[in-house]
Amino acid sequence: MKKILFLMVAFAAVAFGQEAVEAATSSNELIKALSALGGGLAVGIAAIGGAIGMGHAAAATIAGTARNPGLGGKLMGTMILAIALIEAQVIYAMVMAFILFYANPFL
Repeated sequence: MKKILFLMVAFAAVAFGQEAVEAATSSNELIKALSALGGGLAVGIAAIGGAIGMGHAAAATIAGTARNPGLGGKLMGTMILAIALIEAQVIYAMVMAFILFYANPFL
């Protein structure tokens, strides 16, 4: 139910935003608007994916430590490395969004 409500709100925002896109007379304004939308979507999707990946990594580490407490240190080190690599992907998406926001190559 929450997913359906979220999608309805998202589609309503796009529908109301259509008026603003039609009102944009120059192509630069349209490129800026679409770049902002693309940057926001990129960061949002990367953050959601990163959060899911980190949750799975932490859950697997906790389950592995519960099964064999002697390997807790090795598992923890491996998990921290995996989380750092996952977070790097999110940071790369954020950097690309900043490039779209502030140093737009399409203008």
